[in-house]
Amino acid sequence: MFLVIALAVVVAAVTLAVVGGGEGSGPLPEAAPERLHDPLPPDRPVDRSDIDHLRFPLAVRGYRMADVDDALNRVAAELAERDARIADLESALAGARHAGGGDRISMDKPAPQDHQ
Repeated sequence: MFLVIALAVVVAAVTLAVVGGGEGSGPLPEAAPERLHDPLPPDRPVDRSDIDHLRFPLAVRGYRMADVDDALNRVAAELAERDARIADLESALAGARHAGGGDRISMDKPAPQDHQ
């Protein structure tokens, strides 16, 4: 019987402390969510070292989805921009090769020579 009463007192004390009936001025304060400490740089393109040093804070069930989504969206946008630039440069190179191709002498065929 003594153990049941002692257990009830302990449970009541813990409940009051959590709810705010103990010392302090109310319930326990809300814990601020952990945020990404070193986000990707906003003033320059992302490089390999930025991705290598990127560490997401842990949440209750893994990583914070908002932080991961923001980082993935940023990387995806920069990759799309780089792909578009590569495509533009490749098409400009192909156009330059096509335009300059008529002036070149083929290495497969010998150049015509004058026979007089």
